[in-house]
Amino acid sequence: MTSMINFNQISVQQDDPMDVVCRGDGAVTIVALHGIQGTRASWQPVTEALGDQVRWVLPNMRGRGQAFRGHGDADYSLDEFAKEIAKVITRYVTTPRYVLAGWSMGVSVTLATMALLKEQGVPLPQALILMSGSPVLQQTSWFHATEHGALLQEITAREQRLGLRDAADRDAVAWSWQSISQSDQRALLPTMDLPVLIVHGSADEDSPYVHAQLLKRGLPQAQLSTIDDAMHSILTQNTARVVDEMRAFLSDLPTLRSSHEK
Repeated sequence: MTSMINFNQISVQQDDPMDVVCRGDGAVTIVALHGIQGTRASWQPVTEALGDQVRWVLPNMRGRGQAFRGHGDADYSLDEFAKEIAKVITRYVTTPRYVLAGWSMGVSVTLATMALLKEQGVPLPQALILMSGSPVLQQTSWFHATEHGALLQEITAREQRLGLRDAADRDAVAWSWQSISQSDQRALLPTMDLPVLIVHGSADEDSPYVHAQLLKRGLPQAQLSTIDDAMHSILTQNTARVVDEMRAFLSDLPTLRSSHEK
């Protein structure tokens, strides 16, 4: 049996304000982005299940773990998150081929990062994996309060409901939501002409299933895998199914298959 890994015990570069760890030595790299209230620990069940088939690049985004701490909502825009992930990709992706994956808010950051990578001329991923997310956060209701104190109370309650591992700094969560909650990224979707796996629970209480359908309709090469009756926390509550979908998707990509054959 594979032993559980404590991400807090994995060494990171001390001068790195992005707080990134890497594990595994597979031929394919997955850069995996967590949600608004989580940290990279949200991905731990999946990374354990896939073992060394993948080289994982796991950043804690700003306001999480030991990463940069902002001072207000301007520091937590999707553009600011995307700039950091572009740096992560440039610095930590060492294999010729890589996949960008996001869960929950990580989906929004993935879409913003894709747009930025195109602008910067940074090598694009061979595929995307989008889980439990939305291309139009202004049509979701992760939180309802607008006043900071009341929003912190909602954040605490949602943190407990989702059973998050190593939850994010609550002020950072509040500022993130205040910055990104009115975003609408649907216009970006047709520009992303690469294979995309969407995995979504049919009973997702935070990003309702219609948001997965919006992603599917907007992305030119998307496939949607629905987990019946699953809710938002599919990384932890539906790990085996998520891993099966990811493994099948990766094995079916010609560009990624060739990297295994070398």
